[in-house]
Amino acid sequence: MGRSSTPGEGTRPRVRHAGQLGWDDGLYEDAKAGAPRPDGSGDGDAARRGAGHGGGRRGRPHRAGKRKKHRILRWAALSLAVLILGTGAAGYLWYEHLNGNLRKGHRSAGNSAAKKTAPNSAGQTPLNILLIGSDSRNTAENLKLGGSKSSVGGIPLADVQMLLHVSADRKNASVISIPRDTRVDIPACEDPDNGKKYPATNTLINETLGRGGPGCTLDTWEKLTGVYIDHWMMVDFAGVVDMADAVGGADVCVKQNVNDVPKPNVPGGSGLRLTAGTHKVKGKQALQWLRTRHAFESDFGRSKAQHMYMNSVIRELKDQDAFSDTGRLMGLAETATKSLQVSEEIGTVKKLFDLGMQLKGVPMDKMNMLTMPRIPDPQDDNHVLAKPGAADKLWALLRDDQSLDPKDRAKNKKKKETGPAAGAPASIGVSVVNGTAADGQAPTSNRAGGVRDLLRAKGFTEAATSTDPGSALTTELTYPKSSGAQGRSDALSIAKAMSMPTSVVKEVPDGGRLTLTVGSDWRTGSTFPKAAKDDSDPLEGTEAVNGAKAGCMDVYWPYRQM
Repeated sequence: MGRSSTPGEGTRPRVRHAGQLGWDDGLYEDAKAGAPRPDGSGDGDAARRGAGHGGGRRGRPHRAGKRKKHRILRWAALSLAVLILGTGAAGYLWYEHLNGNLRKGHRSAGNSAAKKTAPNSAGQTPLNILLIGSDSRNTAENLKLGGSKSSVGGIPLADVQMLLHVSADRKNASVISIPRDTRVDIPACEDPDNGKKYPATNTLINETLGRGGPGCTLDTWEKLTGVYIDHWMMVDFAGVVDMADAVGGADVCVKQNVNDVPKPNVPGGSGLRLTAGTHKVKGKQALQWLRTRHAFESDFGRSKAQHMYMNSVIRELKDQDAFSDTGRLMGLAETATKSLQVSEEIGTVKKLFDLGMQLKGVPMDKMNMLTMPRIPDPQDDNHVLAKPGAADKLWALLRDDQSLDPKDRAKNKKKKETGPAAGAPASIGVSVVNGTAADGQAPTSNRAGGVRDLLRAKGFTEAATSTDPGSALTTELTYPKSSGAQGRSDALSIAKAMSMPTSVVKEVPDGGRLTLTVGSDWRTGSTFPKAAKDDSDPLEGTEAVNGAKAGCMDVYWPYRQM
């Protein structure tokens, strides 16, 4: 065996197939004259190996050069190993640092009742995230940005509430805002931080944050809409400012000069001051834009301005290629993890990143934002209620993962209308489940049996009750994917016989049978409750904003003077 070319290291064993790996055999002393190489290519002739160098002693500088090369390669390999290990450790520490920034909370306050939408034929499910803006002044940073010292220590309100819905195929997205002064039924909630329990009540939706935290806001949305909400995210004033700075600003537009300051008999104001035209706002000015209410005439105008800002931010991030730029992502991740509070299911940087990537492929013209259809509250003109009929249709579109674009809905409807004829009623087996306890009340006794009898009276003699426990805010008629178009046709025939809308019919993964789950919306009665009549499109009169259109806000005339 040869000796190591580096004193004090002892003998170095040969690496097998070193030549084939591209390594220099000269690093090993047994590759000198007469020693065959591992691949059998050694010539065994010292004179021939030394040819051209004068042979003999003049071959030594050649070996010395190889020993020097060996040392250089060894140190290069060592440096590379240190670099790799160091980068990996730094990356891990950075990742843990970002995770440590995140503040997390429980998804629900104990009364989440909506049922998660079943996967589509490709195994995809829609994504629903509740976005909450808190008006808390309980930090020095938030107090500096708005409010008086008397507001410190007060219970925060959820002044901004938006539901982001991304379709299962990730081809369209919707954002629905509910005005803060909407009166709704709030379910019983329990604060996960202190265990305090709040009874069910009927009051303004912005009070939900003080009745069990963001989880109670989520539970209230589910009760109102019947839409399963996967996660919530919450941000305060300071967080909005930091995020706006991190993005680098977003373009907004006003048709006239705007100066949102206190007026006689109208206290408050965001302080927003802009000349007519388009401006890039960030930091505190971005917060002023998002808070402006009086100059945009109402809370509904404020919601529209918020939607315009959101669209602008998304366009800005896409233009910057921020979803692919590692440096930009790191900066945004640092700010986002410090600014956001999130439900625990998405409490890691990776999950937040994955959520962000869900929006990357949605075309801007397939992104629609609007404010809930509403009517004045007869108990108080300053408050509103969800508009019967129109709001119901909007919630149904979200539950059914339908686009808010009427053209897209028309295409989907055409596809679903084609199919085989339904079987004879007596040949269709259907299982009936009592799901009337989803609203937190006790289930209606023998409800499944009562509906089964109604079905049998309509000729569906194979209808039977199921002992499986069920829970559904809204009644559903589901068929397994394996039954295909025939299963859908059979389900539609039942829906028609029971005077149910076609929206109750849904496909679910294999493993079950045709099932009618009687929801909390049909606790009693022999006739399926009809939604209030409203033939208007759910987008009509809702300050709808499309992502492909920048738009420009009208300024209420008293606030046009600079």
